[in-house]
Amino acid sequence: MHASAQSQQHPVLDYAISHLTDLIAFDTTSKYSNLAIIEHLRSFFADLGADVSVLPNASGEKANLVARIGPADAPGIVLSGHTDVVPADPKQWQSNPFDMQKRGSRLFGRGTCDMKGFVACAMAAAPVFAEGKLKRPLYFCFSHDEEVGCLGAPAIAKYLASLDVPPELAIIGEPSEMQLINGQKGKIAMEVTVHGDGGHSSFSPQHVNAVEYASRIIAMIGERSKRYEREGPFDQDFSVPHATTLATIINGGVATNITPDACNFIFELRSIDQDAAQTDMQALIADVEAALLPEMQALAPKARIDWEEVFSYPAMGDATGCETFKKIEPILPARGGKVSYGSEGGVFEIYGGIPSVIIGPGSIRQAHKVDEFIEIEQLSQCLTFLDSLDTWMKR
Repeated sequence: MHASAQSQQHPVLDYAISHLTDLIAFDTTSKYSNLAIIEHLRSFFADLGADVSVLPNASGEKANLVARIGPADAPGIVLSGHTDVVPADPKQWQSNPFDMQKRGSRLFGRGTCDMKGFVACAMAAAPVFAEGKLKRPLYFCFSHDEEVGCLGAPAIAKYLASLDVPPELAIIGEPSEMQLINGQKGKIAMEVTVHGDGGHSSFSPQHVNAVEYASRIIAMIGERSKRYEREGPFDQDFSVPHATTLATIINGGVATNITPDACNFIFELRSIDQDAAQTDMQALIADVEAALLPEMQALAPKARIDWEEVFSYPAMGDATGCETFKKIEPILPARGGKVSYGSEGGVFEIYGGIPSVIIGPGSIRQAHKVDEFIEIEQLSQCLTFLDSLDTWMKR
């Protein structure tokens, strides 16, 4: 459908699209500061009379925002979104990724789906929340650096937990096609550096080839993933019902006639069991070192393998058993299972003690892709859900 048709279905859809146009225009790729978009959001919510707090990071180049509408002395609900986006190469896109374009029933731009579409809907609905008498507070929380490891969200979660009356449930607006998601995997990203022993490649049997040993480690990581696929543990509610490992980036070697003395790569472990993640990672490291270090050091005693955690974030547990979920469940959309992608839901649970679910517009299959888009109908569905939330919070 066209936007005009959708506007008849929801009175503030055009405002949501306008807000989304403004949000997409901020290039908030994670490597850049997000202070401009945070100021945009601060000004908007302050004008509504919200209680607004800006939480800068240690460098002062990034910040989170928390805006409260409603009373501070009652347990409330969190609407959570992140402000950063993944990189976009304009040469690969049909249009400027930071100039939102409407084509048919879709809105194109970096972040339309992941996840400024949700932020735009929250902004469009905020005046309705603000004009009534909420019995419970609503916390609009917008973070920095979610895409590079949920780096901003812990500060928000700790801030909320420190309140006299903390929130009792968080709704994370990651793209779920407006289905209720009640579980999310955790992730550990690990950088591995193999230190071998190089020299002229004509003497290669006397060397420890760091690239070759890195490839053997990657093969072991791949075999670990196959073992998860064969043996589990399994949770069929997840889109991928077992843990996974994957090597994602590799760099090594300097010339065709030099045995490489160093190679580094990054891999990830996505786990369905938060308690087992670190144990599994340490077991993998132990297996690799037991298999490879002795033969490496037989040729070069100083050869070694270094392991450094790049980042990690916790899995999001199942909040459907908590009392607040049971109270709010009648207005929630249909359940869509659990997801393998990451979100800040686990951060709110671990650092803030706030049970979390995921409900957001757009499909995760569009996230991080060239010509990312969101269906206008998804924004309309999100706004309808926020209407129901407004009614529930005023009871």
